[in-house]
Amino acid sequence: MGHRLLTLILKELQSLWRSPQGRRLLIMPLFLQLLIFPFSSSMEVKNSTLAVYNQDAGAESVELLQRLGQARAFPTLLMVHGDGALRRAIDEQQAMLAIRFPADFSRRLESGQTGELQAIIDGRHSNSALIAFSYAQQIISSYETERLGRPPPSVITVNNLYNPNLEYRWFVLPSLVAIISTLGALVVTALSVAREREEGTFEQLLVSPLTPGLIMAGKAVPGLLVSSTQASIIVLAAVFCYGVPFTGSVLALYVAMLCYGLALVGFGLMISSVCHTQQQAFLGVFTFMVPATVLSGYMAPVENMPLFFQYVSAADPLRHFIVIVKGVFLKGFGFSMVWPHLWPLLVIASVTLSVAYVVFTRRAV
Repeated sequence: MGHRLLTLILKELQSLWRSPQGRRLLIMPLFLQLLIFPFSSSMEVKNSTLAVYNQDAGAESVELLQRLGQARAFPTLLMVHGDGALRRAIDEQQAMLAIRFPADFSRRLESGQTGELQAIIDGRHSNSALIAFSYAQQIISSYETERLGRPPPSVITVNNLYNPNLEYRWFVLPSLVAIISTLGALVVTALSVAREREEGTFEQLLVSPLTPGLIMAGKAVPGLLVSSTQASIIVLAAVFCYGVPFTGSVLALYVAMLCYGLALVGFGLMISSVCHTQQQAFLGVFTFMVPATVLSGYMAPVENMPLFFQYVSAADPLRHFIVIVKGVFLKGFGFSMVWPHLWPLLVIASVTLSVAYVVFTRRAV
């Protein structure tokens, strides 16, 4: 029995690797996203243009403009003259942040008063513009404190735990471990039965000595192997190529990876069992992948979602695995801290594999 199962697993792996399309499907998404995501998925604002309308001719505004221009976020200062030019700079997206210096700015600072500035933010790029505004606000507050010679009434000191310098690659790459392994497991398992049907070998598989349960296992194990291999490559690249710290338990990560893979292959086998063609299976994977990513908390915190979608996201395995991967990488998670997020994966895996088995056996009859 074990020999027959191993033969089926090897057959599935050979089917994946023997064609150029299959090899590209396994390799290209992995390396493309590994090269693109750490640089593109960032909320940092760099090389932005700051529009400035300076109605003040004093030395204070000139000094402050020089400091703003030296910031990494604003290497380009777009000097405009007049309200119409300032509006066009925002409307035509030449700049997503504009600052107006009133005519009495320098005079107020020289007399010991607080200077007032107007900031105009492009609401079409609200997140990036607000981040750029916070950079400018820090520079302006620092200059004003230095110029007036007195600190503000109160100072807030911020310490960022687990990611002190707010490196977005530390946030993106652990999440990428979960996303890429999701894609690998779903694609491999979802295409397996559909490929058998297209090639006309599904009936031959049913009359073989293998039971439906063993056939499902033979289809599931390659998905687990592919997703675990892809995830391992990203973990190694994150640590040794991008410098993301790994502070937790390697064993806890791989146990969670196994449980997560089981949950995914359950979804993949359900998709594969109800689809007749590989095209339908691809559409099924896409239909699952997009909501799963949106509800996982990767793009927006789960707590910000409506209550109904928070309950729905509890059935999303990607939500639980992203928390585990980030915790193992950055928070030093061991088994005790992984377990509250691990047992939901076991429940989801039990449900999806059971449903997949029922659907598979009914479609096989």
